[in-house]
This record gives sequence, C-alpha cells and structure tokens, in this order.
Amino acid sequence: MPAPRKGRAPRQRPTQQSASPSASPSASPSASPAAAPRATPTDSSWPERIAAFAVCAPGIAPLVAAECASLGLPVGEVSAAGVSLALTLPELFRLNCWSRCASRVLVRLASFEARDFATLEKAAGRVPWARVVCAGASVRLRVTCRKSRLYHSDAVAERVARGIVGAIRGAQVVARARDDEADDEDAAGGAQLIVVRVDHDRCTISADSSGALLHRRGWRLAVAKAPLRETLAAGMLAAMRWDGAVPLVDPFCGSGTIGIEAALRARDMAPGLARRFALEEWPHASTAMYAAEREAARAKAKPHAGVAIVLRDRDAGAIAAARANAARAGVLDDLVIEQGALSDTDLAAIGSHGLLLTNPPYGQRVSGGADLRGLYARLGDVLRAGGRGWHLGMLVPPDRALAGQLRLTLEPVLRTANGGVPVELLATVPPRRPRGATG
Repeated sequence: MPAPRKGRAPRQRPTQQSASPSASPSASPSASPAAAPRATPTDSSWPERIAAFAVCAPGIAPLVAAECASLGLPVGEVSAAGVSLALTLPELFRLNCWSRCASRVLVRLASFEARDFATLEKAAGRVPWARVVCAGASVRLRVTCRKSRLYHSDAVAERVARGIVGAIRGAQVVARARDDEADDEDAAGGAQLIVVRVDHDRCTISADSSGALLHRRGWRLAVAKAPLRETLAAGMLAAMRWDGAVPLVDPFCGSGTIGIEAALRARDMAPGLARRFALEEWPHASTAMYAAEREAARAKAKPHAGVAIVLRDRDAGAIAAARANAARAGVLDDLVIEQGALSDTDLAAIGSHGLLLTNPPYGQRVSGGADLRGLYARLGDVLRAGGRGWHLGMLVPPDRALAGQLRLTLEPVLRTANGGVPVELLATVPPRRPRGATG
C-alpha cells in the first residue's frame, strides 16, 4: 500500500488512556456489548457470541431485521445503516447464506477510545487480528473519520496497517477499499476487508465476513441496461409482502432480477448457496460446519415455485439475459419469460389476483424517443384491465407527476436508493383478498 500522508492530531494531555480495544461481545445483541477479557493479536479463538452488524441500503434495515427474526437469529438494535446481532459462528454463516436483503455482514473485533495516534497505534497492535487474517494474507482497509481529533483517514489507516503486519506473519495491506455503493470489485481478489470507523473519538474495528457484496449471488453474468441489485429486488418483494401465494408479473424485466429473486423466495432457496464467503477463509474455519449448513439449506428448497411468475420485456437482448441468468440460478423452469410489448400484457389471463412488481424505465425519455408519460399511462391501463384482484408495486424516483400518469392511488412503502439515485417503491393499496380466492 502506498505510504499514506501523515496526519497530525491536536495536542493532547499526557494522561490520555485508551480503552481495551479487544473487548469481546457479550451475549447481548445490542450495539454496545459489554467488555470481556482482553484478547491478543495472536488469539484466533472466538467468544461464544460474536457482535455482528448486517449492513444494508437505506430504508432496508426493517426488512433485514424481519428476515433475521424469521431465521431464528437474535435481533438487536435496528438503525438506518443496518441491524446489530449477537451470533455464533454457525449463525454468522447462516445469515450470510440466507439473507436476501443485507449488503454484507461485519463482525466487531475491537472498540476503544483514541484521541491521539500513539493511543491508536498501541490499541491497533492489540486487536485479535489472528481471528480473521491468515499468515501471508492480503488485507484491504476502509477508514472513515467523523467528528474526531483523529480526522485524517490516511494516517489512521497507516497506524492500523502497522498493527496488522506486526501481528500476522507475512500479512500485506494492499489497498484502500471503496464504499459499498461503488460495488467494490476488489473483493473478488480474496483480500480480507477491515472496516475502521472513528466517530467522536471512538475507534471501532470490524472485519467483513461476507467477501463480495451479498447481492452477488453467483448467477448474474448477463445484464441488461441499468441492472437492479438482487438485494434491492428482494427488498421490493419483502416490502410488498409477496410470499408466493399469488402470481407475479414484471413487464419490464430487464435481466430478470425481480422474477429470479421471486422464484428463489417461492422455493425457499438460500440465495448464497452458489458462492463462498470471507469467513470461510478465516484461520481455523470449520469446513465441516459450513458444509453442514449448506446441506441443511439445500434440503429446505422446494422442487417448484408453485405459482406463475411471468417476465416480459420488449427487448430481445434483455430476454436472452433473463433466460441465461434464470438457468444459472436454477429457476428457469419456474418462470415464463417472453418478449412482448407492455400493452400486450394480459394479467387477467394469468390469474384473478396477483402482483405486478417492476422497475420501469425512468429519466427523460426511454429508448426510441417514446415519451415516458405515455408508457406510464399504459402501465395503469394494463393493471386496471387485470381486474380488482391485481395490485402494483413499482420502483421509481420521487416524481409524482410521472407516477400520476397511471391514474391510480399509490403510496410509498419503501424509500431507498438504486445506484445512488433516490427511489421509492410506490404501491397500490391491495384490496382485501376474498376468502378462498386462488391465483
């Protein structure tokens, strides 16, 4: 790693003390676990419960908390950035493997007060790095500083890097990591990500247990224009409370992300089965334990979705991408994927009840110069023609004038971001489903 620029903290009183940096979490899942006996840089053993944090996109945290609870995991504090939990190692793997909405899962290694660089460097040398960094391993650092005397992130990174290479034989700090919104491709190289946050003079050091961002399920190689992240598609399904009981239609399917995530959900297939996680490369990782977790996940999968999931797009390239991705995800037989115009979508022929869930084009104009207002008006017509049993969820920027072209009563059920663009999931208020109705 290139030598970072030196930073200088303000003068400090010589009596400054640092808190224990390696306090292990207690069984409490709260954001501030109680202190435990001090660990050492060479300590590779884990406490029974590990302080973990499921990171997610804005607005998604309540959905992540709900899915954690459905997995039987002890949910702690829910904040805008994610969900705190106290997990065993098997549960940590389970969360990575099963979470449909989280971006990554961090585990806390240390938290301590640091008002000067001498305190920071000394504390960084005592972090139990051997829990997550093997001899000779590569490490990436992501450092943020906020409202602290140590405000220079490069200088903080330099001190933490010294702690790592001093504790782990042959370890190399190879790069500074970008933020998750940039979809850090460097994770594919296998370097362990360490996240350092200095906030109000408290330094928290965490290790990423996921590796590549969790939206990388392992099946999407073919993409259409403006691809939707899998985690956001799963969040849309969760926010609409779609459980596979009624058909689902996406008339602007692109590379098929919404429909594929719907099929995985309907079949109870763990989204992370086809990939590996960073925690599997940690020192003394239990191959047998993780293999057992994978086998248990495979055993839960249903053979078929059992519900109609229809993907349509007028673009032939998008349809080809959707089919290729669905095949890799193992759900091609659960989907109807067809090329066609929006106006040819016949919801009533699919069922008397259902959900039209989509990420329609937005911006000034769609390809070919068609006016978006006309496109959205046709979307409203298609929904009304399907009958009262159909309702809509669509992910769009907060442009109510455009949404008004549908001539439907819509309300936001989720506000988040897509590729850095603020978006909201607008939904029609679904009518109460008659008892005994079928899709």
